[in-house]
Amino acid sequence: MNVGYRVELSQAERGELTSLLSGGKHAARKLKRAQILLAADAGASDENIAANVGVGGSTVYRTKRRFVLGNLEAALSEEPRPGADRKLSGKEEALLVATACSSPPEGRARWTLELLAGAMVKLTAHDSISRETVRRRLAENDLKPWRKDMWCIPQVDGEYVARMEDVLDLYAEAPDPKRPVVCFDESPTQLIGEVRQPIPPEPGQIERYDCEYKRNGTANLFIFLERPPTLPQGEGHRAAYRTGFRRLHARAH
Repeated sequence: MNVGYRVELSQAERGELTSLLSGGKHAARKLKRAQILLAADAGASDENIAANVGVGGSTVYRTKRRFVLGNLEAALSEEPRPGADRKLSGKEEALLVATACSSPPEGRARWTLELLAGAMVKLTAHDSISRETVRRRLAENDLKPWRKDMWCIPQVDGEYVARMEDVLDLYAEAPDPKRPVVCFDESPTQLIGEVRQPIPPEPGQIERYDCEYKRNGTANLFIFLERPPTLPQGEGHRAAYRTGFRRLHARAH
């Protein structure tokens, strides 16, 4: 470690790190790296940073090196770890998530890690899958099957899996401006109005509105999302897009 790396943050980077530390749910290691970068930018020595943040000197060195040789995102992210490849492919992880969100086996109140591991062995070509593999993949997707207030897929069968794989294969294709991938969805929305005029905000006082409201009917909200974006943008293209979206909506109905 005889090479010294000097961390000099821009104002935007300093603000991003400060915001990261001020709130939100983040991994502890990511927060420690943010503290390391801010302390290094302030001129603290590696020894003081390690003692104040509660990490080893090698962690301080690696974080500073990855920032100087890469960028802020590289310094905050996990480095690829050596060892075996991931047990589950992308499609298999999607299948695991869908299975965890489905109804548990008959006679069971909920899915357990062991049950999910056994189900994945039946649904894939793997001879065995450990409960730890299942736990890590679910944690990465912030999925907790035991929660009662989460949205769950009601049933997973062969037809569902086949359609899911078709969508994943489509998203994996290289972007083609001549064949854009446009996602379409609609949602009913209730239109409400104020019964009493809201009180505008004042210094030290946020805007206040009455808890009572009146219903003004409903409307359908249509959403078209291109992923990834390939279509040209600008005022000259919007009229053509509106016409195309109307045709897509008519075909969908």
